[in-house]
Amino acid sequence: MVQSNTPYQHLLSKTDPYAFSMGGSVVPMVIEQSGMGERAFDIYSRLLRERIVFLGSAIDDTVADSVVAQLLFLDAEDAEKDIQIYVNSPGGSVYAGMAIYDTMQQIRPDVVTICYGIAASMGAFLLSGGTKGKRMALPSSRVMIHQPLGGAQGQAVDIEIQAKEILYIKEKLNTLLAEHTGQPFEKLAEDTERDFYMSAEEACNYGLIDKVITPSAVPA
Repeated sequence: MVQSNTPYQHLLSKTDPYAFSMGGSVVPMVIEQSGMGERAFDIYSRLLRERIVFLGSAIDDTVADSVVAQLLFLDAEDAEKDIQIYVNSPGGSVYAGMAIYDTMQQIRPDVVTICYGIAASMGAFLLSGGTKGKRMALPSSRVMIHQPLGGAQGQAVDIEIQAKEILYIKEKLNTLLAEHTGQPFEKLAEDTERDFYMSAEEACNYGLIDKVITPSAVPA
């Protein structure tokens, strides 16, 4: 008999006992044997035990709450052991992304960031916000930076307020990116005027990451 330590037992797939359905996608389950029998973990909970956090979607408040909670839990569990964040995100809410970013900067462990797939917009910003020397990307991944997007409607004064906020966010993000990449602020401001795509190697040369992960770089 399988005992689950997650609240997902009712979501277990009828066709695959090692997966459950969540939000239209199937999440694999990991079965572990112990002296008390079998226990089932969803794969992300199992990887969290290895101090691995996944950011694999657009960034909104719900995603930010989940990532921040995981980071705080791992910080409380061990203040010295590295935390790995795998990033495959098209970006999303600046405010939600900044909640994750600020937490990354405040917690005590080093934060290793690894891009797989694409890190775009706030995804790229969070990728660059990892601990210097520990920001990485897989060879075929892509990185994209640009200025924050926004819109406003209503009375002229309302539009003016929103415009000021967007300009504030733009300057803040470019300032932080300049710090993380070592690029001059003026160059960041110019490069982020439009979508600026980079390969993993180009992102490394730009300073967004420190290393491109290759088979030769992985210990045997």
